[in-house]
Amino acid sequence: MQLDRAELCFPQLLNSSCEKPEPPSSGTLLIYFILSVISLLTVALNLLVIVAISHFRQLHTPTNLLLLSLAVSDVLVGILLQPVEILLKETCWMLSDLVCSLYYVIPVTIISASVGNMVLISVDRYVAICDPLHYSTKVTREAATLCVFLCWICSLFYGLLLSFDNLKQPGRYKSCYGECVVKLEGLVGLTVGFIIPITVIIILNMRVFLVSVSQTRSMRSHVVSLKLSKNVTVKKSQRKAARTLGVLILVFLLCYCSFFCGTLTQFTDSNIPSSNVSLIYLMYFNSCLNPIIYALFYPWFRKTVRIILSSQMLQPGSREANIR
Repeated sequence: MQLDRAELCFPQLLNSSCEKPEPPSSGTLLIYFILSVISLLTVALNLLVIVAISHFRQLHTPTNLLLLSLAVSDVLVGILLQPVEILLKETCWMLSDLVCSLYYVIPVTIISASVGNMVLISVDRYVAICDPLHYSTKVTREAATLCVFLCWICSLFYGLLLSFDNLKQPGRYKSCYGECVVKLEGLVGLTVGFIIPITVIIILNMRVFLVSVSQTRSMRSHVVSLKLSKNVTVKKSQRKAARTLGVLILVFLLCYCSFFCGTLTQFTDSNIPSSNVSLIYLMYFNSCLNPIIYALFYPWFRKTVRIILSSQMLQPGSREANIR
């Protein structure tokens, strides 16, 4: 039966045009509304993190520079990935095949940068707990800035490399005009972009956990004089900061592993539009959870939010405010 011209993405291409997606049901619209709210929250909350760390000099620490980089990737998820994911499901692709291929470089780059930032945060946490005496010399702001820069450059290169076939021959995997379909490198790309980094994250955090348990037992048995009280306070502060980062990493693993494990089981059929949509949104939802974790565990974040929202940040000298 010949399709109605009005139901085609490109009515002039009767035999090669895709059908227009059917209008979403009321239940689907409700889901899209919730996802849109999550997208707005993701952008707003992570912008608060970016403004806070960028503005207040007291927050210009190596660890916070890593959190700043993570917040940038989370903002990009809320602006570029979450809304477009909805549009790709409900509209025809009206742009060129090259633009389609280039678009998919963006999510690969952003997600890879998020994973890379988590690796850097795990390394920072590992040095702080396992080698605290040399932490200030090994982990500096200059070193953190360089690592963040390399993380984003490598993520962009990885995204271009993973999409090389699609960029070389745009549209080779689409079945009709009006859809945007790409095929990324399967198991090799998944191994380099996820399995290896996640393995590093898990190993480092397991080591941190074991050392933290050992240090706690040691401190309980050796705190016998006031002479040690200052060192004990420092170690407690380090452990508290490391525990917060541990929660951040654990939530990240729960959200990301679900998607990538699902992808691993079907890597031979890696067309993005056919992926499990709920797992994709769970992965994206992690970007909204990160600043909520900061609000729950970092008093400085709650204080800076109050300063920002009350416009005190606009006052002279606010950059030097004591927010610890």
